[in-house]
Amino acid sequence: MQSQPTTQTSSHRQAARTARSLPKLASNAFANQIDLMGAPMPFGRNVEIYGENEPAEYVYKVISGTVRTYKVLNDGRRQIGAFYLPGDIFGLEVGDEHSFSAEAIVESKILVVKRSALVSLAARDNEVARQLWTMTAGELQRAQSHIMLLIKTAQERVAGFLLEMAQRSAAASEVDLPMSRQDIADYLGLTIETVSRTLTQLENSAAIAVPTSRRIVLRNRAALSRLNA
Repeated sequence: MQSQPTTQTSSHRQAARTARSLPKLASNAFANQIDLMGAPMPFGRNVEIYGENEPAEYVYKVISGTVRTYKVLNDGRRQIGAFYLPGDIFGLEVGDEHSFSAEAIVESKILVVKRSALVSLAARDNEVARQLWTMTAGELQRAQSHIMLLIKTAQERVAGFLLEMAQRSAAASEVDLPMSRQDIADYLGLTIETVSRTLTQLENSAAIAVPTSRRIVLRNRAALSRLNA
């Protein structure tokens, strides 16, 4: 009988899937081209970068800080679509308008690249075209993963979010969260009370430690991975 994969292997596979879903630049050469084409701009905390339904004339790269994309629903609730960290690309759209709004969560520096210039370069350079396709496909995969996350239980959603942020962090055993509890709640489709209660439950079960409101230590990744399976 074929043996079942270990929890550690499952965790690594999940981490790899998460990493592939992020719209990172895939090559240093392409990153250098983007950097040369763009202009860095500062955005203050909670300052809008672009609005929903505005023309998608630019593509953006986070140099420093953190960005959230979101929609305000008909009933006034906010649904956050994604968080973007340094090195991430955002603002990639299939159509000519932005489907979400984007804001800087904290003081941020954003590289702004003219979309038409990037498309023109892709028309001349097959490697650039491939990189753009890879990033767009990764963004679609991230959106699909987020939809699947929203049908899980509160504990599964919070565990999945912590594992995602840990995978994107330099220190995989600790997560420094630039976003607020309300941001997390709006990303996970939960109330802020449910997020806080779930974090307390995970802390009481020794799966995590919460030394400060913005720092989470992953004490038992296997337990979090089982919840996120």
